[in-house]
Amino acid sequence: MDLMDAVYHRRAVRAFKSEAVDRETIRFVIAAAVQAPSAMNRQPWSFVVVEDQPALERYSREAKAHLLKTMPEGGPLGEYRALLADPSFHLFYHAPALIVICATSAEEGAAEDCCLAAENLMLAAHGAGLGTCWIGFAQPWLDLPEGRKELGIPAHYVPVAPIAIGHPKAPAPPVPRRHADILWIGS
Repeated sequence: MDLMDAVYHRRAVRAFKSEAVDRETIRFVIAAAVQAPSAMNRQPWSFVVVEDQPALERYSREAKAHLLKTMPEGGPLGEYRALLADPSFHLFYHAPALIVICATSAEEGAAEDCCLAAENLMLAAHGAGLGTCWIGFAQPWLDLPEGRKELGIPAHYVPVAPIAIGHPKAPAPPVPRRHADILWIGS
């Protein structure tokens, strides 16, 4: 796939087929992720791959419960309260796999490096015909000791990017983009 085609057409997918993603493809997208630049070439990332559907169901319930318990009333995410309270809403959209990119240290820049790896992973997945969705709502639960323990994430690692991955049920619709606000300095 052409790089610019991937950049312009990759979108968040929120409806997945139940078909598993083969491990070779998972390895392929992770191999693309580790090609990302990192500060001083530290490459401070580790990858947790969850393919266990009952575990993903449990993580979804626990993450939603944690959000509902800690989310302030009427805050910017308040509009999502009803969705999160719906027992049929699956936080990971029934994706067959979840890849959590973790920073292997809390050093300055490590989380940003993991974000660069996440973009590579999502673009590679798109190029392989897969869909991805960064699940920001999972982050607060993953930051808890019990969330880390559930996924076997070492205490000194920092979960940065929980990404659902799978075969999309349908192509993701185009999403309009705003024009870039560019501030020019100099002549």
